Amino acid sequence: MATGQLFSKTTQALFYNYKQLPIQRMLDFDFLCGRETPSVAGIINPGSEGFQKLFFGQEEIAIPVHSTIEAACAAHPTADVFINFASFRSAAASSMSALKQPTIKVAAIIAEGVPESDAKELIAYAKANNKVVIGPATVGGIQAGAFKIGDTAGTIDNIIQCKLYRPGSVGFVSKSGGMSNELYNSIARVTDGIYEGIAIGGDVFPGSTLSDHVLRFNNIPQVKMVVVLGELGGRDEYSLVEALKQGKINKPVVAWVSGTCATLFKSEVQFGHAGAKSGGEMESAQAKNQALRDAGAIVPTSYEAFEGAIKDAFEKLVEAGKTTPVKEITPPQIPEDLSTAIKSGKVRAPTHIISTISDDRGEEPCYAGVPMSSIVEQGLGVGDVISLLWFKRNLPRYCTRFIEICVMLCADHGPCVSGAHNSIVTARAGKDLVSCLVSGLLTIGPRFGGAIDDAARYFKDAYDKGLTPYEFVESMKKKGIRVPGIGHRIKRGDNRDKRVELLQRYARENFPSVKYMEYAVQVETYTLSKANNLVLNVDGAIGSLFLDLLAGSGMFTKPEIDEIVEIGYLNGLFVLARSIGLIGHTFDQKRLKQPLYRHPWEDVLYTK
Repeated sequence: MATGQLFSKTTQALFYNYKQLPIQRMLDFDFLCGRETPSVAGIINPGSEGFQKLFFGQEEIAIPVHSTIEAACAAHPTADVFINFASFRSAAASSMSALKQPTIKVAAIIAEGVPESDAKELIAYAKANNKVVIGPATVGGIQAGAFKIGDTAGTIDNIIQCKLYRPGSVGFVSKSGGMSNELYNSIARVTDGIYEGIAIGGDVFPGSTLSDHVLRFNNIPQVKMVVVLGELGGRDEYSLVEALKQGKINKPVVAWVSGTCATLFKSEVQFGHAGAKSGGEMESAQAKNQALRDAGAIVPTSYEAFEGAIKDAFEKLVEAGKTTPVKEITPPQIPEDLSTAIKSGKVRAPTHIISTISDDRGEEPCYAGVPMSSIVEQGLGVGDVISLLWFKRNLPRYCTRFIEICVMLCADHGPCVSGAHNSIVTARAGKDLVSCLVSGLLTIGPRFGGAIDDAARYFKDAYDKGLTPYEFVESMKKKGIRVPGIGHRIKRGDNRDKRVELLQRYARENFPSVKYMEYAVQVETYTLSKANNLVLNVDGAIGSLFLDLLAGSGMFTKPEIDEIVEIGYLNGLFVLARSIGLIGHTFDQKRLKQPLYRHPWEDVLYTK
């Protein structure tokens, strides 16, 4: 066991099993104490590497994350404290691995319930190698104004109230972490505060004992008196009794063993800690208090009198000139987290993203205000979801069914079209699904599948202006613009696109008005008089029919319809639909285990 001070203002730790809050509390304490470097040198998260962003005062810092204890110790050779937040299942093994590293001097084990056999093994190894184990089942420890372990001493407000941001004159050791916070407060009220405080942990076999730390405190010049809080159960306090009797401790010791109420119960009572269970008269709180009193410790008559006894002992030291109360200082202000400040109404901050289509903050996600459960319970389909997320409306069923038909009809058009071809070539190059999908989607544009918006835009403009099909087509010809939605590489006037016929039939049977579609058919009649391949294609059919859907539903204003066409909603339908086919082609090539594609020479015209 170490014989002197464990921590200093330059102590750094390795934190095992990342927990954001206790690490941030350590860093906030560092800033409060005026440390120049953060006390957390690195984080060990098995299986992970990289960095974690945290705050050191107002500055955001990146703390390295290592996947193994060995790698962390090698990267941070000056970090000699290992703070273990692993569960009781793995705490012993990871702590032993850390203790075997030459750089680690102190291991704090937070978990409770560590198997007793494992705890004994850790204790034996630590003693044999002159290392310190704090815990298991501990909150940790603190050196005021220098270093603290994890959640020790609680919130920043509590730390300031207990004056732990600067060193005092009192060494404190306890089994209980929760009662440590209470005693830090009591000691700060009646003395100049804590110099160092340790909670050894409440398990039956703690890694270090009350007397281990009291003997250390006796060797630290800045510690002028010692406060000890024990509890019933076990015989740890008797090692302190022996040390007092043997004169190994020459500083005032104020002690109290809690659990005196146990005698009021007729049967044996298990208190909060695993070790807080009296196993006989000697392990009772009364017997321990009396033994400490007989050995020379200052032991009050009750816990209520504990604070007063501490006060009397400190005042006697001051009167005897053995200590001078530490001068009070004003700690720096810890910057408040933005989220906390917003909740308390202290600040307001602008948002960075606006969303009107969905909300995931409640018990379940909502699409345009409609809960996910409602969508499922009502039996709504993909078309309904599109209507909510794209149009922010519950469109009538005939509208959402039309959307679904468009998606089904445009899902694929064989392997020879440019988008599918690109996805196939990419898949055969061994690329991942997203790469294959994107390579196909990137071909969508004015020449392939991206003419729906333009078809709607031009048909709407011509119809709304009252242009005849002749005037419309000839005006486009004068501008050098091909009429979007008209023309096909394969289909002819005598071999119409079946998809177009299906869409037109559905619209005539279900839409209240098909004025834009009928206008597109009139334009087709005129263009077919010029060439047999200038038929209304699927882009033109969807574009014109979507105009009828928007106008005929009565749910959109004219400016809203213009905006929908301008933004690119209609091309979005083709992108969504064709993604299904492109994904299918990707899976098809991978399932067939097709080799890398190379275009045949005979299909290339080589020329100068």
